[in-house]
Amino acid sequence: MISSFSFRPLVLSLMGAMALTGLLAACSSDPTLYALAPVPGVPQAGGPVVVEVRTPVVSARLDRDTIVKSSSDYQLKLAAGASWSEALPDMIAHTLSTDLAQRLPGTTVFAENDAVTTTAAAYVELTIRNFEADARGYALVNGMLSVHPAGKMIGPVMTVPVSWRSSEPVASETARLAAALSQGVAAIADQAAASVRTLPPPVHD
Repeated sequence: MISSFSFRPLVLSLMGAMALTGLLAACSSDPTLYALAPVPGVPQAGGPVVVEVRTPVVSARLDRDTIVKSSSDYQLKLAAGASWSEALPDMIAHTLSTDLAQRLPGTTVFAENDAVTTTAAAYVELTIRNFEADARGYALVNGMLSVHPAGKMIGPVMTVPVSWRSSEPVASETARLAAALSQGVAAIADQAAASVRTLPPPVHD
């Protein structure tokens, strides 16, 4: 028969071991990874021969390990246990490049730092200020889009604001938020495709 004197330390020891095991399991669990996906659009003929999408400038508050789910009441709300599958600026660049290539048939489109040897005839640059849900749960993409020819430019750089909001609230599920933000990148691709088609050809020295 085990005395109460020896039984209590044994129970406490087992409880401590179980708590430590649970803590280690929680710490070692991998986050759920999410990725943006290309969204088809309307093809537009007449684009430059080669377009390079520069790596976007993304607000530091968005470029973090955990996905920013929403921003409201002076607070950032993170999607617990959810991360982007790659650095957010790189993922936006790759998604935008794929979207833009589909919209500009006959144009080679690649993202900055891709392993390519061709020379760009035009550049697409993007600054992202919002890439999350707003206070009402609608996905929001805000920023600035610039397009310009390579080489010695003729005329000013074409810089325009971009502002897109989903048609319905999506913040309740991270997968729905990622899908909606993919739509936002596609909307930027539509705008970029229309802009690069109007660029004059580059003039090289």
